[in-house]
Amino acid sequence: MNVYDFDKTIYKDDSTRDFVFYTFFKYPKCFLSLPKIIFFGVLFGLKVIDKTNFKEKLFSYLKNLDNIDNILDEFVELHYYKVQNWYLLQQKDDDLIISASPFFLVKKFCDKMNVKNLIASNVDKYTGIYDGLNCYGYEKVLRYKSVYNNARIEEFYSDSYSDTPLAQIANKAYLVTNGKLSDWKF
Repeated sequence: MNVYDFDKTIYKDDSTRDFVFYTFFKYPKCFLSLPKIIFFGVLFGLKVIDKTNFKEKLFSYLKNLDNIDNILDEFVELHYYKVQNWYLLQQKDDDLIISASPFFLVKKFCDKMNVKNLIASNVDKYTGIYDGLNCYGYEKVLRYKSVYNNARIEEFYSDSYSDTPLAQIANKAYLVTNGKLSDWKF
């Protein structure tokens, strides 16, 4: 099995950031949540709260959106061009995408790419509430092992050394920088 990070790996940019900006500018009532987001952003920057708590506060703006499924479909249609061609050319049926981005967001891209296996942050798309920790760093390994036990990863691809724990359990790991692949440096 080959395992891939999503943001800045398969998807050219950060899908969460793109989705937040898209929804804020298309649905201005999201701006009602901006003071709260800025406040908790400062607390996160000062390391008073962790990443999961900050992201939960960020995604609380989802309560201001009607028909989230239609919004997600529109977003994916408009942003699918950011899926990297190098990935589509080597894609296999048993690929696994593992991402810190919300499951509800990455799942829509996976459906369009016909990727069946996904592990991502469990975020309620209606409330922004997390079920568990943000799927980041070593948490990705824990989630992987909870589903696939100790199955070895054939190849692993990511843009970030925060994914070193996953790279360490792969036969081969690649760093993805602007769509270019290079060997992972441990």
